[in-house]
Amino acid sequence: MDWFSGARLAAFKGNTQLVTGHLPQARTTLLSVLEDMPATEDKQRTVVYGDLAAVEAAAGNPEQACAYARQALDQLGITWYATGMDRIREVRRTLAPHQHEQCVRDLDEHLYGWSTTVSALAR
Repeated sequence: MDWFSGARLAAFKGNTQLVTGHLPQARTTLLSVLEDMPATEDKQRTVVYGDLAAVEAAAGNPEQACAYARQALDQLGITWYATGMDRIREVRRTLAPHQHEQCVRDLDEHLYGWSTTVSALAR
């Protein structure tokens, strides 16, 4: 039962706030989760970055959404987690209206680049 740590429960709360459209609350909760998250929670950190990216995408902040998505991808390069990658793919779909912006093109390069593919295959 140690899977339900305080950090994970708080991350679930942040995700629920995101899904229900309470973006400022979700942002606050998820940022707090990152601050308090133990170093051993690498997989969960990827999910939290992905959820923060989703918050920013929903709030109309593609630059910040891309920044969080890239942090999640960097974390996936260290510790692979399929759920984390799913979160990033969903964020990328929501950024479709911004696909011509440089930050989204850079995210695509990182997301679909060779290093991400090799990292995923190595798992």
